[in-house]
Amino acid sequence: MSTIKAITLVFCLLSPLLGQDSLKSSLVFHASFDSSLDADFSRGDKTSYSKKGVPCAPNQDVKLDLKGGKFGGCIHFPKKGATRPQYSGVNMLGYNDKSWNTTVSIWLRLTPDEDLEPGYCDPVQITGDDTKKGYIFLEFSKDETPRFFRYAVRPLFHIWNPTNVQWADLPFENRPMVQVAKPPFTRDTWTHVVFTLSNVNNKSAKPTGGLFINGKLQGRLENWDLTFGWDPASVALVLGASYVGHQDDLAVFNRALTDAEVDQLYKLEGGVSSLK
Repeated sequence: MSTIKAITLVFCLLSPLLGQDSLKSSLVFHASFDSSLDADFSRGDKTSYSKKGVPCAPNQDVKLDLKGGKFGGCIHFPKKGATRPQYSGVNMLGYNDKSWNTTVSIWLRLTPDEDLEPGYCDPVQITGDDTKKGYIFLEFSKDETPRFFRYAVRPLFHIWNPTNVQWADLPFENRPMVQVAKPPFTRDTWTHVVFTLSNVNNKSAKPTGGLFINGKLQGRLENWDLTFGWDPASVALVLGASYVGHQDDLAVFNRALTDAEVDQLYKLEGGVSSLK
């Protein structure tokens, strides 16, 4: 075997491991839901809260399913309820007013048109002290059949909505979002969803956001001024707003993962736990 072929073979064998090291070094939060709503690992607070300062425990709105997950246990929202587990973004999501970059990964299991109740549904949100200062969410639309799946990044209110029109009344092309018309969700199998953010609040670089399903890019949010005005101490990652279904293996990374890294994350046989 020639030296070049040998080097190529070694590189091919090592590249997945090198990629895992890169993912591992960027991981700042992981909740496996194998035994608790709290995170297994976090650079910040591991505690799951029902509201600020109040720890969240399983109840009739959100349950732990210890054997039904993609990887071990998971959480189950059996109905449209009031409990929304949330995690402090301080030292975890990394929001700042200079240049914010992050990636959020989660697995979902539901059949949207059969399982969701009427009205809006946000399986994942990133919130701050005021939705007019910024608001990020994954959304199943409420007015279409089949429901659209969306990744929305709403910056300061006057940027995305200068005429003060209801979100649902804005033309699709005027909303800062990525929209998927026929998403592959079903209660019979798990679907991997990742969204990324780059250069939010960065005045010298173009901000972008990407939506991925099952390791594949669905679209990018581009050509928007993504300036936020949040108080960093108020930022939180929120689950299950009007959501009905299962969720598993929630993870956050401190940068925007590349397309190849998202695909690798999707293909991890043991989920995010295999990075530890």
